[in-house]
Amino acid sequence: MDHNMVSTTFNLPGYTIRRNIGVVRGIIVRSRSVVGAIGATLQTLAGGNITIWSELCEQTREEAFMSMMQHAEALGANAIIGMRYDATELAQGVTEVLAYGTAVVVDTAG
Repeated sequence: MDHNMVSTTFNLPGYTIRRNIGVVRGIIVRSRSVVGAIGATLQTLAGGNITIWSELCEQTREEAFMSMMQHAEALGANAIIGMRYDATELAQGVTEVLAYGTAVVVDTAG
């Protein structure tokens, strides 16, 4: 599935939804490493963007996104609408990142 076939809206302009398959998700659970936490603490002292955590968040969201797309493809979808992210702290320093949306089949002619 192409990234362009995933939308936060509930339609894909130029495409007709032919079948609604249902909710799909990708879940990643991450913990902060001690080394990363120390590096982030040092960056906090300087102020501004804490790049160590920004990069971890971006990588985790990308993995959850890819997992969600794989789930949709396994169910026969070629697009996802209404895509969202959610995050929950499961324990101190351990976070679940969830990417979810509605898997659909759209006309591929556009």
